Formats: sequence, C-alpha cells, structure tokens
Amino acid sequence: MHFGPHLLLAALEGLVTSAVLALTALGLSLVFGVMRVVNVAHGEFFMLGAVLAWAISTAISGHPALGFLAALVLAPLIVGLIALVSERLVLRRLNYNPEATIVATIGMLYIIQQLALTFYGPEARPVEPPFSYRILLPWFGYSGYKLWIIAASALLLVATWFVLTRTKIGLVMRATQYDSETAQAFGIPVDRVYAGVFALGAMLAAVAAVLIVPISQAHYLMGQDPLLLSFIVVIIGGLGSLRGTVVAAVLIGLSDGIISVFFSPTLAKIIATLLVAMVLVFRPQGLFGTASR
Repeated sequence: MHFGPHLLLAALEGLVTSAVLALTALGLSLVFGVMRVVNVAHGEFFMLGAVLAWAISTAISGHPALGFLAALVLAPLIVGLIALVSERLVLRRLNYNPEATIVATIGMLYIIQQLALTFYGPEARPVEPPFSYRILLPWFGYSGYKLWIIAASALLLVATWFVLTRTKIGLVMRATQYDSETAQAFGIPVDRVYAGVFALGAMLAAVAAVLIVPISQAHYLMGQDPLLLSFIVVIIGGLGSLRGTVVAAVLIGLSDGIISVFFSPTLAKIIATLLVAMVLVFRPQGLFGTASR
C-alpha cells in the first residue's frame, strides 16, 4: 500500500479513537466543570458499559442488531443509575470536598473493578457488531460500523451541545457551574443538579463503551486507558469546555492513530504526555479553558 492510502487508513482509525474518546472525556469534563469533582472512577463506568453491553446482547436472541440496540439503551441507563446511587451515598456525604472525593472515587474504582471481576470474570469477551458491512474504497475496504461509530458520536456530541447551550436544563447546569451558592439562592436545587451531572457523565462513558466494544472486547480492566486518555484530553482542551474536549480528542486520536501506524503506540503516548506537560506549563487552563481569577 502506498503512503497516501496508508495515511488515510491511519487517519480513519484515529477518528474512531477520537469519537469514542470525545464522549468519554466529555463526561469527565462535565463532572469536573460543574461539580469540581475529579472522578477517578470514570474509567470504571466505561468498563461497566462494555460489560453490560456484553451481558445484554448475549441475553437477547435473534439478529445481533437487536441485542446491540438494547445494550445501547439499557447499559447507559443502568450505569447512570449506579452513578446516581454512588453520588447520593458517597460524594454528597463528603459535601463534594475536592480532596475527599478523589480518595472516595479511587475507592469506588477498586470496588467496581473487583465486583466486575467477581461476577463477570477475568476473560475478555467479544460483542457481535450490529452489522458487518464494508465500504469499498479505491485502495482498501473499510468497516462500515467504524464509520457509524464516528457518525453516532458526532450526533451525540451535537445533542449534548444543544442541551447545554439551548435548553433550560443546560442553563441551570451552567449557572451551577459558575456560582453554585448564588444558583442555590435563586432556588436552583444544586444537589439534584450535581446528581444529574454525575449520572450524565457516567452515561456518556457507558455509551462510548457500548459503541467501541464490538470492535474490541469487554474486560474488567479496560477502563484504565480511557481514564488516562480522558484526563489528557480534558487537560489539553480545558476543564468544562465542550469545544476544547472535542478539539483535544480529535488531536489526540488522530496523532495516536497516525503515529501508532507509522512508528509505534509507545511513541504516540510519549508525545501525548509531552503535550500535556507543555499545556500545563504554558497554558494551565487548557487551550479553550478560562483562567481562574
């Protein structure tokens, strides 16, 4: 294969990574932007989405698309419910203290991980894609499902943007983000907003996992890499910035795909880490973040 088609293939793989990473990182960014909570257990909500997708899709007989669609609806709802209960029982009792919530979410990480190991097992298990259509390009064939991942992720990102910027729910969330005490004085139920945002962040991670698991495998340790990459994206893009999250996810995903193909995956991770260090030194608030006054 010549350089041009090879580059196109690497870019397509990078866009698939970017699409999943943007959804996962957006959930992490929303939680910190509104609640000022660093959710270290975010990767485990991603893992739960994949594990539940396997359980739901295998429980439903018939065409693989039926099981996948059921998983795409039910898995995020279940993960969101688990996140909501976790917020009520753990984070709220700690009064959302930044230091205490970091320790608490680390504990949640290990609890969720060990529960998955106990009830799901250590095996990596595949989920059958809803369709296996391949698009024939002049140079190679490419998975239609992977292109569908990119389209579905873009649609969800636009829907999230619309909710955050054009609806009353988004207005309430932004008001709570800017000044929670003033928002509460005006009658906004801040505790409910926090609970909803934490559940929404977990659901976005679960949706990303359901989308990616048919081209990977569900495993109880699969939340580690998405968590690390999400932190990288959020730091580069700016905490709480939707635009920054998307731009940083595309940047990291494309660089990871292209550099991994032409050089090595290790070099891609090194470059991403160096980029984070440069952003922290020269623009600590991120590319699109707002500097604290």
